[in-house]
Amino acid sequence: MNMEFMGKLPIPKEIKEQYPVPEEALEVKARRDEEIAKIFDGRDKNRMVLIIGPCSADNEVSVLDYISRLRGVQDKVSDKLLIIPRIYTNKPRTTGSGYKGMLHYPDPTEKPNLIKGVIAIRKLHMKSLTEYGFSSADEMLYPENHRYLSDLLSYVAIGARSVENQQHRLTASGLDIPVGMKNPTGGDMSVMMNSIYAAQHYHTFCYRGWEVRSKGNPYAHAVMRGYVDKFGQSIPNYHYEDLIALYDTYAASGLKNPAAVIDTNHANSGKKYLEQIRITKEVLHSCRYSADVRSLIKGFMIESYIEDGCQKIGENIYGKSITDPCLGWEKTERLIYEIADTL
Repeated sequence: MNMEFMGKLPIPKEIKEQYPVPEEALEVKARRDEEIAKIFDGRDKNRMVLIIGPCSADNEVSVLDYISRLRGVQDKVSDKLLIIPRIYTNKPRTTGSGYKGMLHYPDPTEKPNLIKGVIAIRKLHMKSLTEYGFSSADEMLYPENHRYLSDLLSYVAIGARSVENQQHRLTASGLDIPVGMKNPTGGDMSVMMNSIYAAQHYHTFCYRGWEVRSKGNPYAHAVMRGYVDKFGQSIPNYHYEDLIALYDTYAASGLKNPAAVIDTNHANSGKKYLEQIRITKEVLHSCRYSADVRSLIKGFMIESYIEDGCQKIGENIYGKSITDPCLGWEKTERLIYEIADTL
């Protein structure tokens, strides 16, 4: 094999024993999981989820500062929104090169160190829960790594490049929290719907060296993130017509708990981060116009940090994204209140 074995990673059980979740924090997570489930299965028709935070969680200090700000806002909008901090510690790369997130780079300016990275991401998700009462969301870029965080997460995203992968689909079928399946970068909605179908059904498969049997995940759902056509142009799929088409597709599918989350950035915004504000408001207008759309839309994904925009690694502007550009805090706070007022 043309690879060098650098060091054996501790297994998830060992990491969990070394960094256990306090019992009272597990109780907080269990309550939040139930509240989130009620939104996705329709028992709670008044609230939406808001999966919000940096494009990539780059360091503990500024991410926790951001989450502390969310805490104050959550308490004011709790009757309309349930906030799930977006703490994405794995960064997919189109070409495979570049910054791959905190898992690989616990310090973005140093060389990769996955052993330190596994510990760093667990500590970050843990502090979100124990210090601020927020169980969080992360992207399941590597299915075999999910168990390092499985007792801390309340939401999992399957990215546009991973949604057709069999291991992602089968692993999602064994989770008991909502898993968002993004439409693929090429825009084929059938790929996303097939992924949801696979995740909602039971399977027997190989996972971390074990033969396992999943029970199916009734909370697997669609995430509309836009797509890119053959000419490289971003094509949004958050418009009213797109949402009605998705509603009709769900109705014909027989899938449980029809649900969609709107990703307001990526190809939906053409990575023009300020467009996230307008996109959110347009989707809320569609929800007011159509009861069918409102029953389908369960929330939003918004890329947001302390400072507007993005920076290159090494510029060291506090709270500014080192990957895709994000909404700054002032605009974010105003948008959250506007969403709550509209609902």
